[in-house]
Amino acid sequence: MILKQFNELKEVLSKPQQIVIIGHKNPDGDAVGSTLGLKHYLDKKGHKAQVLMPNEYPDFLHWIPGSETVYRFDRQNNQCVKSLRKSTMAFLLDFNALHRVGQDMQNTLEKYEHDFALIDHHQQPDDFEYMYSDTSMSSTCQMVYNFIEMMGDVDMIDKNIATCLYTGIMTDTGSFRFRSTTSTTHRIIADLIDKGAENDKIHSNVNDSNTYSRLLLLGQALSNLEILPEYKTAFITLSEEEKHKYSHEKGDTEGVVNYALSLKGIVFGIIFIEDEEQGIIKISFRSKGKFSVNQFARKYFNGGGHDNAAGGRSELSMEGTIERFKSLLPNYKNELLTSYEN
Repeated sequence: MILKQFNELKEVLSKPQQIVIIGHKNPDGDAVGSTLGLKHYLDKKGHKAQVLMPNEYPDFLHWIPGSETVYRFDRQNNQCVKSLRKSTMAFLLDFNALHRVGQDMQNTLEKYEHDFALIDHHQQPDDFEYMYSDTSMSSTCQMVYNFIEMMGDVDMIDKNIATCLYTGIMTDTGSFRFRSTTSTTHRIIADLIDKGAENDKIHSNVNDSNTYSRLLLLGQALSNLEILPEYKTAFITLSEEEKHKYSHEKGDTEGVVNYALSLKGIVFGIIFIEDEEQGIIKISFRSKGKFSVNQFARKYFNGGGHDNAAGGRSELSMEGTIERFKSLLPNYKNELLTSYEN
């Protein structure tokens, strides 16, 4: 764990501040939940906090309390820039380096004249003035709970804060089934329920929002599934044409990679998604046991994340990306075959 300048940060927050809270590009449940949860807390403490996101997030997260107040850098650039200029400090949540917000927003943040405070659980963070980094944590939302606790303000957690934090912990732990889910995580979840988080409604809002076209897209993805049993690996592909055929919208492929990992005997699951607009193949990696997809993604696919969940990208064609990926697997055969052994 890295805890840098916490007492100084606590002193800064003892006086009212104008604060911006920034999430990563293509925000997920943890990014949205942590930024809005922190916003509600800071507002209750007498600060003025504004959440900024690089771009849109999935519809199934738009119900989260405070979602309507978020500014998007790609669509509300003027509001974002004005918020940054008025602010006295900026929190960076659920990402470990400025490039994770996308080139345009990164260029703006690199000119920021005030201090950054990082709260994040991804590996190998860049250095910022104030830092709370812990790669052992299940989620950034769990870290925001801990941050509020370290500030001595757990009693300030209300229904809105609890709902935001529960959502992020739930989504980033795969509904509490990933290895990063600890007994401490469950104790925090219990406290969030006691403070007003309605777990049944949160699960329903996030998971019961399928559209007909989204289910058809899932069917297409599963029909593209390929299994490499000799490496305990399975992967899924989705082309731009297939996405268009089934009216793909942001968030429609969230969690699809887990279907590959759910197969019996599989320890390495991947989804390759063509992104014509960016000219890349977007990749999500998942693993079970000791095989680090973070290291794999960093070494070969310009990505990273956690040991069992990471992302990456390829500028090759889909065919070229798959060919390269398959060529790497023999180097990791022993690691993959023994990854999930006791």
